[in-house]
Amino acid sequence: MKTVVIGMSGGVDSSVAAIMLKNQGYNVIGLFMRNWDSTINNDYLGNPNLNNDICPQEKDYNDALAVCNKIGIPLHRVDFVKEYWDNVFTYFLDELKNGRTPNPDVMCNKYIKFDLFYKKAKELNADYIATGHYARIIDGHLAKAKDLNKDQSYFLAYVNKEIFKDVLFPLGEIEKPEVRKIALDYDLITAKKKDSTGICFIGERNFTKFLENYLPNIPGDIINIDTGEKLGRHIGLMYYTLGQRRGLNIGGTEDRCFVVKKDLENNILYVAIGEDSKALYSNEAIIEEFNYLTDERPNTCTCKFRYRQQDIKIDVEYLDNNMIKVKYNNVRAVTPGQFCVLYDGNICLGGGIIKEVK
Repeated sequence: MKTVVIGMSGGVDSSVAAIMLKNQGYNVIGLFMRNWDSTINNDYLGNPNLNNDICPQEKDYNDALAVCNKIGIPLHRVDFVKEYWDNVFTYFLDELKNGRTPNPDVMCNKYIKFDLFYKKAKELNADYIATGHYARIIDGHLAKAKDLNKDQSYFLAYVNKEIFKDVLFPLGEIEKPEVRKIALDYDLITAKKKDSTGICFIGERNFTKFLENYLPNIPGDIINIDTGEKLGRHIGLMYYTLGQRRGLNIGGTEDRCFVVKKDLENNILYVAIGEDSKALYSNEAIIEEFNYLTDERPNTCTCKFRYRQQDIKIDVEYLDNNMIKVKYNNVRAVTPGQFCVLYDGNICLGGGIIKEVK
């Protein structure tokens, strides 16, 4: 009997993935990862959006334990707090300082879930590791899930490709409604649990308030990039991302305003008025630190510049030092710091960090 160690998050997806693996005849072991010290800057208590006074991370562990007990598998708990801080949270802060928009979920998969977790699973004599991600492995390659609305291959494109030979994605061939139905059929505590959204270490907390603990606010001017007119004041460049239109607090215009540029040297936030502004769109981007998942080097393929984006047709030029240049036709709000992930049909070719946009 083959042994699978599955990452149990306390959510419905990993719960059902564990059930599916057990029903397929594997010896299944659960592993809960503690990646963040929830006592740091703990302002969960008294949050009206939460229904009890236990921090979400501990509730997730308790839910994972309840599921494992119910379906008859053991649950181990491992602490990766220091490693998460060093490899994910520090990266997150550094990118914000540099005026870019980070994606900590991608880095968490690379350094924690498909590296440290993988090594810990091997200590437990695992033949395979598994997670509740919506993705597939086709002929040894990472591929999109059957449920394209939930597909998470975008977040997995930065993982070391050698790991995928030992990875199982039980949810890759089914759709979310079926996952919920299985959880209800087994009467799991997670069956109706809300899916987690946003950045894991921030959770239900206010993003601005949370960041104030780590990065100083430096207010500055908001300028119309087309006219040079001062439109208001921003609370700190780190709180804004390209394409953002909410939370700008700009009065005096009936048209929507969108963030189009950050000037770190002069601490200016540039905005454009109206969705048709040329400043919102680009045709070319340089991608750095590209992680190749296959040996393919197509000159034309598709990509996503952000999660849930429709596939975009691109031309690709391969540069030195794991950099590529991608060309496309008028795409909105391509954002430095985010990830560009390439696809050939359903197969994920790899991904890298958007360095600059033209």
